[in-house]
Amino acid sequence: MFLPLVYHDDYSPPFPAEHRFPMEKFRLLYEHLLDSGVTTEAQLLRPESCPREVLALAHCPTYIQRFLDGELSREEQRRLGLPWSELLAQRTVRAVGGSLLAAEQALQHGLACHLAGGTHHAHYDHAAGFCIFNDLAVVSRYLLEAGKVQRVLIFDCDVHQGDGTARLLADTPDAITVSLHCEKNFPARKAESDWDIPLPMGMGDADYLQVVDDALNYLLPLYQPDLVLYDAGVDVHKDDALGYLHLTDDGVATRDESVIRHCLGRDIPVVGLIGGGYDKDRAALARRHGILHHSARRVWDDLDMR
Repeated sequence: MFLPLVYHDDYSPPFPAEHRFPMEKFRLLYEHLLDSGVTTEAQLLRPESCPREVLALAHCPTYIQRFLDGELSREEQRRLGLPWSELLAQRTVRAVGGSLLAAEQALQHGLACHLAGGTHHAHYDHAAGFCIFNDLAVVSRYLLEAGKVQRVLIFDCDVHQGDGTARLLADTPDAITVSLHCEKNFPARKAESDWDIPLPMGMGDADYLQVVDDALNYLLPLYQPDLVLYDAGVDVHKDDALGYLHLTDDGVATRDESVIRHCLGRDIPVVGLIGGGYDKDRAALARRHGILHHSARRVWDDLDMR
C-alpha cells in the first residue's frame, strides 16, 4: 500500500499571474512530488466534488448558492480577496471533496495527505482571507454526524489564527480546535479556539518545536481524538511574505514529522492539509509545501505502514 495522497487538476485554475494568492502552487506542488518520487500519477487519489448538503453542515445554504452562482457583492469579493470565476467555484468545491477523501483515507490507513486544504478563515455565511468554504469545519461536522468518529482534534499550525474554524465549531464540543499562530498577524480580531497558543514574532525552530511537542503531549492524551486534522501551513517559514515567524526548512520538516509521529505513536489517524504559504518564487513555495508530503512519506516508510 502506498501513502494516500489526494490531488485534482482542478486545483490550479487560470489566475492573474501577479495576484498575491499563489493559485499555481497546487499544480507546482503536484509536479514537485512526482519529480521527487514521493508519489506517482497512478498512485494519486482524485476526489469528487463535495456534495452541496455536506457543505451545508458548516455553511449557510444561501451563501453556498450565491458563491457558486457568482453573486457575491463587491464588498464580499474584496473580503475574499480572489476574483470569482466558474473554474474557481469548481475548484473550491472539489478541494473540499479532496479534504473529505483524505480524511477517510486517514481513518482507513492511519495517515493521508491532501495537496490542498486548510481553508480556516471561511465563516458560516461569508468568505475571508482567500478562504471560501472551511474544509476543516466541513470535514469535522461530516465525520461526527456520520458517526465515523466520536471526537476530532484540529491542530492548526498555520501562522494565522484559524478564526473561521473556531467560530464554526464553537458549538461542536466533539471538534476540538487548536491554533498555534503568530499573535500579531491576521486576523486583527481573533476568535476563541478551544486552545489558542499565540506565538511571538520572530520565533525560530527550537522554541517553536518545543511548543508543538508540549501541546501534543498534553492535548492528545487529554482528548484522545479518533482523528487529527493537521493544518501544516508553511507561512511560519522565515522567507514567507505574510508570516513573521522564523522557521527554516529543517524546522518545518521536523514539525511535520513530529506531529505525525505524535499522532501515530498513540494510534490516532492523522490527515495533513497544506494550509497557507506565500512567496513570489512559486517553485520555492511548492517545495516548501512539499515538506509535509516528504515527511509523511518518511514516517510511512519507517513504520512500514504498507
